[in-house]
Amino acid sequence: MGYVKRKYGTKKVGFSGTLDPFATGCLIVATGQYTKLFQYLNKTPKSYKATLWLGANSPSLDIEKIDSIQEVSPFDEAKISAILSSLLGELTYYPPKFCAKKIDGKRAYELARAGEEVALKTITSTIYDIKLLSYNHPFVHFEATVSEGTYIRSLGALIADKLGVDGTLSSLHRVHEGQFYYDNEKALDPFKYLALPRNTYTGDETYLALGKKLDIAYFEQQEEGVYLVETAAFYSIVEIVGSEVKYRFNRIPKFEA
Repeated sequence: MGYVKRKYGTKKVGFSGTLDPFATGCLIVATGQYTKLFQYLNKTPKSYKATLWLGANSPSLDIEKIDSIQEVSPFDEAKISAILSSLLGELTYYPPKFCAKKIDGKRAYELARAGEEVALKTITSTIYDIKLLSYNHPFVHFEATVSEGTYIRSLGALIADKLGVDGTLSSLHRVHEGQFYYDNEKALDPFKYLALPRNTYTGDETYLALGKKLDIAYFEQQEEGVYLVETAAFYSIVEIVGSEVKYRFNRIPKFEA
């Protein structure tokens, strides 16, 4: 984030969707008030390309902490493809001990690095698609399209377990997050990627500008929900609850390319 701050001359920078230190690929970064929009972005499904190194063992499930390497006999490629197919759909598993989940206020990877016991609960992800790209023993190259929050390192560990050998990811590349692809740090208009319906406020826009209480009668859509509202100068995100209109975020500046 320091690189982004220096390049774009901004103090406030945030990112969405943790990318493992050894991984490459798409990472959504926002500056200033646009960091408030992360929770409303359409970021799913996500696709990854990964390489699983059969015979290598690592407690972090990647190349950071490999502690042993064993020679394993080659597998039939059809068997690997069948194992990958068996992971389709909803999948319940344990996340890696070296992950950003919090345990009693501390990140799991901080506890793991300190040699402390890490007890994580199982999580459930959806594997929309997974396919074998190539198999050059002992390396299995595969691509997976998954729901948000899926740990590809755990997916690699499950493949290795089904093969009956140790295995760890030696490379990981995030192809995209929802509609977001890496394109040479191209600046994007975030309001084109929000998973929010739009609503129109027909009253006096100065009420929005001043953050005054809004009357539901001045909205074209009056059903309960969270909406994006555009004015001549800025955007607002409001929530309609019953007959009451609440501000989620107000006066978010329009994007300037």
